[in-house]
Amino acid sequence: MRQITTERFTELLVAHEPPCISLYLPTHRHYPEKQQDSIRYRNLLVDLETSLREKYPKREVRSILEKFESIARDDHFWNFRSDGLAVFGSPEMFEIFELQRPVPELLVVADSFHTKPLIRILQSADRYQILCLTGQEAKLYEGNRDAFDPVEMPSVTATIADVLSRERSPATQPVGTYGRRTGPGGTAVYHGHGPQTDQAEAETIRFFRSVDRDILEHHSRPSGLPLMLAALPENQTLFRQISQNPFLMEDGIAINPESLSVDELRKEAWTVVETLYLARLEDLKEKFHTAWAQHTGAADLTDVAKAVVASRVQTLLVEADRFIPGRFDRTTGDVFPRQHADPGVDDLIDDLAEAVLRSGGEVVVVPAERMPTDTGLAATFRF
Repeated sequence: MRQITTERFTELLVAHEPPCISLYLPTHRHYPEKQQDSIRYRNLLVDLETSLREKYPKREVRSILEKFESIARDDHFWNFRSDGLAVFGSPEMFEIFELQRPVPELLVVADSFHTKPLIRILQSADRYQILCLTGQEAKLYEGNRDAFDPVEMPSVTATIADVLSRERSPATQPVGTYGRRTGPGGTAVYHGHGPQTDQAEAETIRFFRSVDRDILEHHSRPSGLPLMLAALPENQTLFRQISQNPFLMEDGIAINPESLSVDELRKEAWTVVETLYLARLEDLKEKFHTAWAQHTGAADLTDVAKAVVASRVQTLLVEADRFIPGRFDRTTGDVFPRQHADPGVDDLIDDLAEAVLRSGGEVVVVPAERMPTDTGLAATFRF
């Protein structure tokens, strides 16, 4: 699965030569529903070509369309789909993302990429990763409330055999200083230098250290996602003692992960994540209401846009699946709502969210039933 990371998302936010084409399609994992995915994709390409020919020369249109059409011809590609697909193209770039959440079918041709569906996936509070760990092997999964998929780990030494073959350990090895790092809640750090252990335990420690280092560098930091540990109690204890990963959650699943199916693992994980997810949403809503009462928050589209261009917005809550067609002036903050009549009309909420992210603010996409306003927006200001 091609992960959506903050780094890859940021690449979409920088200025690109127009036209910037954003294509979203809900896809399916199983037959018979998946048989219609490629057909609906081809139908979107017809709309794309029509939209492009209205503004661009035929030669430029053909060059841009070619990469989109190559996907339509790839039968193998359509045999292995997840819940959604996002395809971005401009004269100088082309990017495909697998999505774990269904997205509305949408085609936008504009001066910048339409990224709100990706913002929802990146910024939603329900995303997490699970490290499934035994004494012999490590596997990584990424999920949300609805989906759960394995993550490719080409840069992680994922088996103890690979660690040992890379660097042979002596028959006995002292266990150096190790301890639980200080967690977000101020977890105490314990340091100690134990006696020499037998070879098996020493090798397990080296394996866990290698996994911890690689997961942090190549997955936790790039994604920014909380990491849950699924492992037997003894492996939970040992891994947490040596881990330096600040994204590691305090609560895990104390069971042999090999004893659970993927779906059972997802259900077990969500029982832990859901509590944290709901608590975070309530905290964000409470902070907005406090800011609103103190006149350091806004929900009106015009007021929020003015605050965005002034870099005043610290946190912007946006309603999932709300679309306000139009554009706003990134210099003055003036908004120009329009009727959504063609793919060339972008989403005001999307543009405001991108501007907040560029200025170092936080954007969180919230389900409609948990939004603190009915305008589609709720901004908390820095000042």
